[in-house]
Amino acid sequence: MEAQTDIQTYMERGKQALAEGQGREAAIAYAHAAQLEPGNPMVHLGLAEANLALGSYGVVYMACRKVQELQPAGEVESTLANALLNLLDRRYDRALQDVDAVISQDPSAGYVHALRAYLLRATGQDYDAGLARARAARLSHGMHFDNCFPPLEPAATPGYGPIRTPADSSIGSPGENGMAQRETIPTWSRPNTMQRQVIRTRFAISQNPRFVTNILIGINVIVYAILCLMYQTISFDSSEQGLLAIVNAGAQVNIFVQQGQVWRIFTAMFLHFNLLHLGVNMLSLFFIGTAVEIFFGKWRYLVIYLGSGILGGIFTYFLNSSSIVPSAGASGAIFGVFGALGVFYFVNRRNMGAYGRGAIMQWLFWLGLNLFIGFSTPNIGIWDHIGGLVAGMLIALLLIPRSRRRQI
Repeated sequence: MEAQTDIQTYMERGKQALAEGQGREAAIAYAHAAQLEPGNPMVHLGLAEANLALGSYGVVYMACRKVQELQPAGEVESTLANALLNLLDRRYDRALQDVDAVISQDPSAGYVHALRAYLLRATGQDYDAGLARARAARLSHGMHFDNCFPPLEPAATPGYGPIRTPADSSIGSPGENGMAQRETIPTWSRPNTMQRQVIRTRFAISQNPRFVTNILIGINVIVYAILCLMYQTISFDSSEQGLLAIVNAGAQVNIFVQQGQVWRIFTAMFLHFNLLHLGVNMLSLFFIGTAVEIFFGKWRYLVIYLGSGILGGIFTYFLNSSSIVPSAGASGAIFGVFGALGVFYFVNRRNMGAYGRGAIMQWLFWLGLNLFIGFSTPNIGIWDHIGGLVAGMLIALLLIPRSRRRQI
């Protein structure tokens, strides 16, 4: 049991080092694992990946052959080893087919998506390569596997000649029919200005792992600042005038919702009663939201945040639909994000090893502490918190990227 734990530790260390582009550290970790269990194909595959980053292609070849010797064709490690061999031979199309086969069996490995991005770039498919690279970063907690693959030479698009520059005398020169010759790339394949802008935008977003989190924090802070300027106060719960101001701004008052103002369930998510209320929520969102945005991806994360906030407000409404007490704040949405984080840890606990167990225990501790504070402190919308938490966990279960990675 102890040896098994040591192997898993070395394997996780090697994967992390590869994700950070540290080939030497990854090779050392996998070498230790190979000493403990020389017949494990996953260990030899790790050695191949690490030595590919180091440029030791002879070792890569021997390690890949060892993987294929230990494991029958068609299994994940054997197929990935074959992809690396095809990469060494510069048969990028065949390597890409192998990688796609691996992803169909195990879509959660960040390294495989990084390898796919490299192969797509090698075959001139830069747009798809950018998407694959973003997916690799999301699955590896923001890492990009830099320096893990051989440098690429400029590749021409299959079926077309090299792209000529304006200085080329053949471009613009009249042909036999007196018409100026055109570039060999057909018009329909040239990206237009809008396509290029979309590519740049998506790439920029993928490079910022906190993009959605920062936007949500910015919206909450800006809304609070606008209300402070409009009503000349920084507290909306210390006086009758302040409470009236936040109700007019869109706080959730259940009796108004009952009368048809259902939009208050949504707008209340972006309102806060005072600076402490805003600060605590935004600080929590910064730390918890960043992790969930990386684990789930930006759009899933946004669905979890908004869905949890709305369902938490609905839960609060049905508990006391005739209440005239205003409620506001992003707490329900943040509790939903926190619930999604717990679901991710629980679903991936085996893949994460000892770290996963520790993460679950920490998550349970903070959950218990927050619930205790919520129930013991007056004037806190505890049912909004609980409703958002449950909603976030359910939405996360529906949206979480499934992992089918086998254990060591």
